[in-house]
Amino acid sequence: MKKLLNTIYVTTEGAALRKDGENLVAEIEGVERSRVPLHMLSAVVVFGAIHVSPPLMGALAAAGIALTFLDRNGRFQARLEGPVSGNILLRRAQYRVCDRPEEVVRSFLIGKIANQRAVLMRSLRDYADDYAPEDRANVEGVTERLASILRRVELSDNRLDELRGSEGEAANLYFSVFDTLIRSPDAEMRWTSRSRRPPLDPVNALLSFLYTLLTHDCRSALESVGLDPAAGFLHRDRPGRPSLALDLMEELRPVLADRLALSLINRRQLRARDFERQEGGAVLMSDEARKTVLTAWQERKREERLHPFLEEKAPLGLVPYLQAQMLARHLRGDLDAYPPWFWK
Repeated sequence: MKKLLNTIYVTTEGAALRKDGENLVAEIEGVERSRVPLHMLSAVVVFGAIHVSPPLMGALAAAGIALTFLDRNGRFQARLEGPVSGNILLRRAQYRVCDRPEEVVRSFLIGKIANQRAVLMRSLRDYADDYAPEDRANVEGVTERLASILRRVELSDNRLDELRGSEGEAANLYFSVFDTLIRSPDAEMRWTSRSRRPPLDPVNALLSFLYTLLTHDCRSALESVGLDPAAGFLHRDRPGRPSLALDLMEELRPVLADRLALSLINRRQLRARDFERQEGGAVLMSDEARKTVLTAWQERKREERLHPFLEEKAPLGLVPYLQAQMLARHLRGDLDAYPPWFWK
């Protein structure tokens, strides 16, 4: 199981990766900086202009190690992998559910909204003495409204469009008080609204980067159990989009991504000077900031939490894989429903 956590992230522009025997070797300006046995890897992710030798690409594909190319900002560009493995019967079951996905979508949303509430409530506890009365009242009001939406999703027999509407309403409420959770002294680190392509402020740049990392892990998890990451339930099908991976990450991102972003900002591990504004208005993280985030990301994935359905402790980095297994078991008919993952 530890192998699932062994993802190599290469962020230094101009670095070169090559194969030497059964090892991956990373070089900068012709000087070897790192050497990792291939059997210790589950994935390789490169950011920006990184050279990867053809022999290494072939070795990674043959060993079932996914190679993902992202741009400097962490946006997905391409993915190299060997022959797709998977149970055709499982994928046929997945495609059938895509036509009537309300039951699975409801479970995804229950997990997402419950975890959004948990993030807000945790912040109220962690910074109890720092909140102004009106800010505390606003956050508490949003948690109550999220609880109402959660009950609506749990108890109603909504159609897909109505479920999507509830998800959008919950997201708007959640992000309406997101700035209240930020404790940075830098005015540039304040939150206004969600912006993606491109991110227009440091917090959005950080969230987009973390969401990209989480999407990568969710896609790998789905492929590891034989599911098609492109055929989603909540997110509409679109060429080139891993819709099911985006579905799976919905219940996980409030805890794995949003909480980590807040921790990095509030502990002042990231400041406004760690971000660069481009001529077109896009905001990017510096190379050092990306390294800080990747280190924190790997550390967060090692933290253990009790899985509420399995009733066993597991590293957070394994949660996408466990949830992918639960989803596959539900689609096969081994579980009556897909059990969401709740942060406790």
